[in-house]
Amino acid sequence: MIGFVGLSHLGLVYGLATAAKGFEVVGFDRDAALCGRLANGQFPVSEPGLADLFAAHRSQLNFTADAAALAKCRVVFFSLDVPTDAANRSDLDPLRQLLAHTAPHLAPDATAVILCQVPPGFTRSLATQGQRLGGHLHYQVETLVFGNAVARARQPERYIVGCADPHAPLPPEYARWLAAFDCPVLPMRYESAELAKIAINCFLVSSVATTNTLAEVCEHIGADWSEIAPALRLDARIGPKAYLAPGLGIAGGNLERDLVTVKRLAEGSAADTGIVDAWQRNSAHRKDWIARTFREACARRALPLARVTVAVLGLAYKENTHSTKNSPSLQFLAGISECRKQAYDPVVRLPAGAYPQFTQCPTALDACRGAQALVMPTPWPEFRQLDLAAVRAAMAGGILLDPFGLLDARQAAARGFDYHRLGTPPQLANSAPC
Repeated sequence: MIGFVGLSHLGLVYGLATAAKGFEVVGFDRDAALCGRLANGQFPVSEPGLADLFAAHRSQLNFTADAAALAKCRVVFFSLDVPTDAANRSDLDPLRQLLAHTAPHLAPDATAVILCQVPPGFTRSLATQGQRLGGHLHYQVETLVFGNAVARARQPERYIVGCADPHAPLPPEYARWLAAFDCPVLPMRYESAELAKIAINCFLVSSVATTNTLAEVCEHIGADWSEIAPALRLDARIGPKAYLAPGLGIAGGNLERDLVTVKRLAEGSAADTGIVDAWQRNSAHRKDWIARTFREACARRALPLARVTVAVLGLAYKENTHSTKNSPSLQFLAGISECRKQAYDPVVRLPAGAYPQFTQCPTALDACRGAQALVMPTPWPEFRQLDLAAVRAAMAGGILLDPFGLLDARQAAARGFDYHRLGTPPQLANSAPC
């Protein structure tokens, strides 16, 4: 029997993936009402495939607020998502409280695995501070991606496991769980595993920042980044899966958290973290692309912002997720207080009065009605199916910001839109293609 302590996004996805491998799963959370909703298949997170996984394996799942149920588990994962504050710093207090609450209930010979994202030194500190968590303590790197978490949990690329002694055999029950996922297992010391997660995210940030910088150059010199990216993917040193799609900076919280952590770890040493400062500045600059481009487009059409109604399609920070942490869409909404805003998102619901002059609409087309400008900050798949003719007929103006190229630029320009996309020059209404 495998336990998961903390039923946020991390614990739910890994718990259901574990059940799919044939294990009996105990999911513990101190919130009894949450456990009741989960038992009925009502999830507080949105992930493709999560509901189907629950339906197929619900008989192997037991959600409970009774910590005593963990005593039967041979392996217990601590799987609470660690929140970050407005400065992207981790708040470890909820995790520490959960550890203190559940530790007395673990079997003396159980294996405890810290699956949460924690800074280097955290796992070893649990042992040195005398907090007993079963008979074995490990740290495991999680590499889930919002919007694709179920697939990554079920078919991981590799497992990175932090150990007190990386040369010692792993506990048999934990080794059996790892083997069920049929991927490479990399044992290493606690601190190396904790830093490995941060290292992965830093390399991702470098790809994102480089792509965004060069894509912005394309917008100003007449080049098209979508023509360049295939050449990079064919370079073995970069690869076919490189992050080469231009975006609106980094968001979601996890990457930002790791940049803050790297700077903190380097404090008091001779290490130069200037590159991290540059990544953070680049992200902030790129995230402002929507507002800059929107204001320039309105000025080109001589539209006073106070008279503009903006349709905003997408509130989540990326597609296929409920999360709005550091969302470019919300930053844009907060920065255009003088405009009326009509928004739609397939999953996210914001409270009434979240922003001045803000309305959330039931459909994408409803959000477009009477708007002078359409902005699409989140590339939800359903937006690719929008009927441009119907959208244009519903709108009162012709400004279209489509950062991720969900719609056809030529068709948009032919229907009277000034079309703007990341990584390519703007295509103005009825103008020849660049």
